[in-house]
Amino acid sequence: MFTGIILGKGKITAKRPAGGGMIFELETDFPFDDPVEGESIAVNGVCLTARDIRARRFLADVSPESLARTNLGRLGAGERVNLERALRLSDRLGGHLVSGHVDAVAEVLSREPLGDFTLFTFAVPAGLGKYIIAKGSVAIDGISLTVNEVDERSFSVSIIPHTLALTTLGGLKPGGLINLEVDLIGKYVEKLLSPKKGGEGAQAAGSAGLDQAFLAQHGFLR
Repeated sequence: MFTGIILGKGKITAKRPAGGGMIFELETDFPFDDPVEGESIAVNGVCLTARDIRARRFLADVSPESLARTNLGRLGAGERVNLERALRLSDRLGGHLVSGHVDAVAEVLSREPLGDFTLFTFAVPAGLGKYIIAKGSVAIDGISLTVNEVDERSFSVSIIPHTLALTTLGGLKPGGLINLEVDLIGKYVEKLLSPKKGGEGAQAAGSAGLDQAFLAQHGFLR
């Protein structure tokens, strides 16, 4: 689990095919203190396992699924990525809960300067619009951001100068592709409220279900 607060940038120093996936060699721009072999690290928002850690360098295996669903397969040696180490229970939750499981790749539609800020507009991937709400949270290449506005086809975020300098967003241009993870809490709520059907996970006969009627009955809805 992550928070979307980027620790710093890193560089892909090498990549090679392996078992249908890829092996990335990465180097951090920051001290990789107290590394733990096999720890989770988010690379552009994708949860990967760090191994063969040597000082600021480590290897990470990227599965075929991750290559298909994210922008990692499109990146080459020398390109920069956002890095975040996994959340500890004692850490501050400065962003929002980010799983590191990317939902889709989204296109950058526009980039506009707004004084000291930068406004990015992204396309809404099919099927994900219902999880993106104004003033809600999304993770863009692993960065926790607040949605400004959203409609059926696009949503926008406003980037402060600090985030633009610390992350790869500074080099992002229209037509580029980013990893998008929507707020997982919305997905859990949707599943809990969805009607249960027969089979595994179905409600036992006569048991109370968590639905709109239940919430209204207990004062959560009016």
